[in-house]
Amino acid sequence: MAILIDATTRVIVQGISGRIGQFHAADMIAHGTNVVGGVTPGKGGATVLERPVFNTVREAVTATGAEASLVFVPPGFAADAIMEAADAGIRTAVCVTDGIPAQDMMKVKRFLRRYPEGRRMRLIGPNCAGIISPGQGFMGIMPPHIYAPGRVGIVGRSGTLGYEAASQMKALGIGVSTSVGIGGDPINGSSFRDILALFEADPDTDAVMMIGEIGGPQEADAAEFVRDHMTKPVVAYVAGLSAPKGRKMGHAGAIISAFGESAQEKVVILEAAGITVAPHPSALGETMARVLARSRAA
Repeated sequence: MAILIDATTRVIVQGISGRIGQFHAADMIAHGTNVVGGVTPGKGGATVLERPVFNTVREAVTATGAEASLVFVPPGFAADAIMEAADAGIRTAVCVTDGIPAQDMMKVKRFLRRYPEGRRMRLIGPNCAGIISPGQGFMGIMPPHIYAPGRVGIVGRSGTLGYEAASQMKALGIGVSTSVGIGGDPINGSSFRDILALFEADPDTDAVMMIGEIGGPQEADAAEFVRDHMTKPVVAYVAGLSAPKGRKMGHAGAIISAFGESAQEKVVILEAAGITVAPHPSALGETMARVLARSRAA
């Protein structure tokens, strides 16, 4: 089992006709993702990668039964593309686009809240690596060969550190159920708490690797959720131990602006909630191996 995507999930790619969209769509298809079509306004009726292209998401959903969309749309148009997907009935959307204005994402968040909980589209990203359930399918830009199928979930703000965690665990014989990159922007679609809840409910996920970074309250919110609701062990790492206050480090959301947003403060909060924190990036895999061994012996 997996969360958000499996071998049966019908996926479309918004922006499939573009160079980047076509490149990653081809990789998704090559690794078993059930890509059923794409959307590029003005190019309806064409085919790309032997998949039909539609002018609108609604047309694509009607014709293919698509339930998930990967958004490869430039920053100035990405918010409209996300809202179009939600309006057409897409259940899960992944937006990898970087540089979407914060005001646009505020508009997207307000738009999604119009829908009742049971009909509301789940948005992953923007500015994220995407999601992958190894051996079943993926939506995003991650290198799928570094992920082995298994029973550990990964959720992170940093895509590259998510890759590192998967690679280290694979070398130790530990596989991944699903990996989710929630993105590094200050306003994103899904939080750590949202994804942790899915992993807690997934019977085929035994433990979770959570990768945070400086800036924002998400790690503290996640620690509270883990303390109060999770029965599965969680390993965490917080990037940015040496980051100075007030300076943006990589992601737009990775800036310390308030108490509790530095890496050191987040480590204290996570450990107080019973989460095992890896001391440095090269220890991600071995820390998870140690936690799994302790959990199985308990």
